[in-house]
Amino acid sequence: MTDLSFDGRAFINGERIAARDGQTFDCISPVDGRLLTAVARCGEADIDAAVAAARAAFEDRRWSGMAPAQRKRVMIKFAEQLIAHADELALTETLDMGKPVKYARSVDVNSAANCIRWYGEAVDKVYDEIAPTPSTALALITREPVGVVGVIVPWNYPMIMAAWKIAPALAAGNSVVLKPSEKSPLTALRLAELALAAGIPPGVFNVVPGYGAEAGSPLALHMDVDCIAFTGSTRVGKQIHVMAGQSNLKRAWTELGGKSPNIVFADCPDLDKAVEAAVGSIFFNQGESCNAPSRLFVEASIKDAFLEKALKLVPQYQPGNPLEKSTVMGAIVDRTQLDTVLRYIESGRQEGAKLLAGGEAVEPVKGGLYVQPTIFDGVTNTMTIAREEIFGPVLSVLSFTDAADVVKQANSNIYGLQAAVWTRDINKAHGVARALRAGTVHVNQYDEDDITVPFGGFKQSGVGRDKSLHAFDKYTETKTTWIRIDSPL
Repeated sequence: MTDLSFDGRAFINGERIAARDGQTFDCISPVDGRLLTAVARCGEADIDAAVAAARAAFEDRRWSGMAPAQRKRVMIKFAEQLIAHADELALTETLDMGKPVKYARSVDVNSAANCIRWYGEAVDKVYDEIAPTPSTALALITREPVGVVGVIVPWNYPMIMAAWKIAPALAAGNSVVLKPSEKSPLTALRLAELALAAGIPPGVFNVVPGYGAEAGSPLALHMDVDCIAFTGSTRVGKQIHVMAGQSNLKRAWTELGGKSPNIVFADCPDLDKAVEAAVGSIFFNQGESCNAPSRLFVEASIKDAFLEKALKLVPQYQPGNPLEKSTVMGAIVDRTQLDTVLRYIESGRQEGAKLLAGGEAVEPVKGGLYVQPTIFDGVTNTMTIAREEIFGPVLSVLSFTDAADVVKQANSNIYGLQAAVWTRDINKAHGVARALRAGTVHVNQYDEDDITVPFGGFKQSGVGRDKSLHAFDKYTETKTTWIRIDSPL
């Protein structure tokens, strides 16, 4: 199936169409540098067309007017379409973005399908409210879809990030315009076709590929978009909030960067497990994860033993051909990101960190974009590699001597997405977890997850939450209907 053909045209109002001005951009695989296809380079006119289609679909209630149980059945069929095309979607994701195909299949496709199915199943089980008013009134508190939802997603988990947003938005009855990253747009375009095949009406789910300034900004600024949901960098997230305010004051939900601290105390209940989690989580998806535990804090008394075990695991994470099932770390998404990762590695060297492993670009597949798993020791919180999000397989190791010290170090960062604490002391675990400013704190594990729990961060890691029933809050309006009762009794 490596000879798949791809359709890079936009998907608007149930049809594949070229950009209005005919422009395209090349979609290049980071696996080996091959040209996958030409993708529609959409702009403001295309965004206008997609928003108009979404608005018309919302206003005539072809989707929002369906009974929740009916939308549920269609959403479940949508999820089933993903599973039926799982091999195709996984291969597309790998060729487009560079991740190992075994993870694209077992993690990305399955997680996206599960998310869509879960929100479909949930939508007819979320009840509205009746307020405890005096007997002279009946006050109904109901949820209504917000309207047209603009969605902008990143390149690292194209299907999963799209599903986290479009699933609750669609299940709630909204119409959606999705702008995927120009670095990995292909599975998003295919999802729109699968949604149509499942029974989601034309115009309800539209996908418009293109560059951020040319397609993303017009979507965020559009006066007929009621809500914008974004996952990506903090820098762009701030611009999204500004554009939401500059336009129609649309609600803006942003899930942004991270520099997650992973704290291992000397009384860690299972040092081998902590090592495996620390190494596996930072190198998973080539380190291209916003929640990657890129700052490893190890109590000074066990740091040498910890690093000795960690370095023994590094060889199994050497990058390889993502199309081979034995590969656990694949390609960096594009040349720009590879150069960014290498610049950060060089800054670590220049600022005095000790390079223990990796640090070089390699080419296990001719023409591909790969970098070795990299570990720095002797890192301090003032170093660039400890302060800024790298989005690559680079681990910074810091030491600490007591709980107050490490909490201060961990919180000394603009981000607050995730964190972890490893200790057998239940009091220490709770105390440190409460003190950490992060949206999720893992205890004696890292990155265990479920669709039932919210995902999002504190501080400059963004606002709002993906996943769980809380996500419905982002895509619905709360309405009060107050009914006067003049009882004859």
